Amino acid sequence: MTVQELIKKPLTSVPQCYVNQPQNHQPNSSVEDESFSHAIPTISLKKLTHVESTQTEQERLNSACKDCGFVQLVEHGINPLVLKTLKEEIEGFFRLPLEEKMKYKIRAGDVEGYGAPILSNKDQKLDWADRVYMITNPLSRRKPYLLPELPSSLRSILEVYIVELQNIAMTLLGVLGRALKIERRELEVFEDGMQSMRMTYYPPCPEPEKVMGITAHSDVAGITILNQLNGVNGLQIKKHGIWIPVNVSPDALIVNIGDLLEVCSRLLHI
Repeated sequence: MTVQELIKKPLTSVPQCYVNQPQNHQPNSSVEDESFSHAIPTISLKKLTHVESTQTEQERLNSACKDCGFVQLVEHGINPLVLKTLKEEIEGFFRLPLEEKMKYKIRAGDVEGYGAPILSNKDQKLDWADRVYMITNPLSRRKPYLLPELPSSLRSILEVYIVELQNIAMTLLGVLGRALKIERRELEVFEDGMQSMRMTYYPPCPEPEKVMGITAHSDVAGITILNQLNGVNGLQIKKHGIWIPVNVSPDALIVNIGDLLEVCSRLLHI
């Protein structure tokens, strides 16, 4: 059963398979609220690509990547109408009747699709979330029953958004590549590399202190670009051993330096 369907019934407690709140994951109560908004530096993509301010903004980006591996990206160039339409279409998808969404369910032996991953053992804990996960690039990797078959209005805006993110990602990788003294030809591996997308819905929970929207993790990718579609904050980053809640600015994209790029940067400096 999906979490969205689960909460349609009166719940007084969370089912045991969702109880997943490690003690060391609680945000540090001694961290002042003011520092939350500064936990992730804000970087302007427009300034990164503007001749007069490129160097200064690039230095700020490099510093942010070394310090915490996250930035809030503003002035990224995505049309606000695209973001607004994307939000409406994704929300519309999760409002569809269950039987409609189950057309895209995760299939046995796979991880792509709608719903929660299939439990591999009885002790495994589930995230308090429903999601659609799919590989979107290269085109040959797309599952024929996922993106190609999504409702047409959602599919259309996702195609626009995917291209926008590819352009932003390559721009950022180019800037970071120059800082790391990586040859442009060495970055070409990312140009038609694997890109995946995860659309996640976090339903209300009767015992939110006992669950995780998404289990603590690091991303194995080169970079991850996160678009928070509403004003409900929940993102936390681990900085200097402390979990810090982050207030995401409206229309900002959160960029996370993934394990792959971190490993590349370490190898280059051995």
